[in-house]
Amino acid sequence: MNRKLVIAWAAATCFALAQIPNAHAQQKVLKISHQFPGSSATEGDFRDQLARKFATDVEARSKGSLKVEVYPASSLVKTFAQFGALRKGALDMSVLPLAYGGGEVPEANLGLMPGLVTSYEQGLRWKDAPIGREWSKFMEDKGIKILTWVWQAGGVASLSKPFVSPDDAKGLKARGGSKEMDMMLKGAGAAITNVPSNEIYSAMQSGVLDAAVTSSTSLISFRLYETGKHLTTARKNSFWYMFEPLVISKSVFDGLTPEQQKIVVEVGASLEKFALDAAKADDQRVAEVYAKAGAKVTDMDDATFAKWRAIAQATAWKDFETNVKDGKHWFDLVNAVK
Repeated sequence: MNRKLVIAWAAATCFALAQIPNAHAQQKVLKISHQFPGSSATEGDFRDQLARKFATDVEARSKGSLKVEVYPASSLVKTFAQFGALRKGALDMSVLPLAYGGGEVPEANLGLMPGLVTSYEQGLRWKDAPIGREWSKFMEDKGIKILTWVWQAGGVASLSKPFVSPDDAKGLKARGGSKEMDMMLKGAGAAITNVPSNEIYSAMQSGVLDAAVTSSTSLISFRLYETGKHLTTARKNSFWYMFEPLVISKSVFDGLTPEQQKIVVEVGASLEKFALDAAKADDQRVAEVYAKAGAKVTDMDDATFAKWRAIAQATAWKDFETNVKDGKHWFDLVNAVK
């Protein structure tokens, strides 16, 4: 009898132990790669913080069936490769400047079209308007699903002189951040150098760039105040609003269970207020950071913004409407959102 009990106990123990690897095998790991610097829970680039908040909330709500790993500073996938990797399912997730994929999918350039979005509120109204629903569906068909809508206003860091009006651009080597943004700067007389935001510092330090337009957060996080002696802020006006959502590969999303999909979508949407508040706060903070570093800080007035918008309409907008399939249709949808 004792021998039978021992055998039964051993069999039960072996069965229980055998279930442990199976439990781990059922856990799905999602990897988020982005180009921005790492952060702590309370300090640093809010885009990395957003990714980490998403990771914490998803793991908690899924009771461990989903684990999310965050790889900042392009440590997993290089910056310009992220868009294509997401489309192929080679990368799970990213906090992605969508316009970086404009070479593959020209419609993505709507995410950084100069002078098109003029406020956070207008940009966020896209989500529930026809433009947002149709654009989201279009990007899903291209392999990328938007989870968190994030817009960021941007300013200009420049080396030798202020870069505020179109006249200031003449002869300078400048970075816009997208094909369409570069077209507007070129229309104002600038020479264009295209680098991702995480390479602006070295480009300005080496003289490859005289001026760079990027988000307020990137102006801080990439320490451009150490090279740029002049700053044009987004506090009053900005021709630069970039869409930088948290996204997931559509093929990866489709591989989740219905419950996991629900969690990922709901957690993503819950972070939009955090992103909005953080972006607005950085529009103010960037001026303080640059002033403290000894830079000359300037705001853009309404008349100057109107000059930039006129150039954008004659260059970037015209190019998009003419050369992108259904370009005019996309602009009609956008312009319906006041």
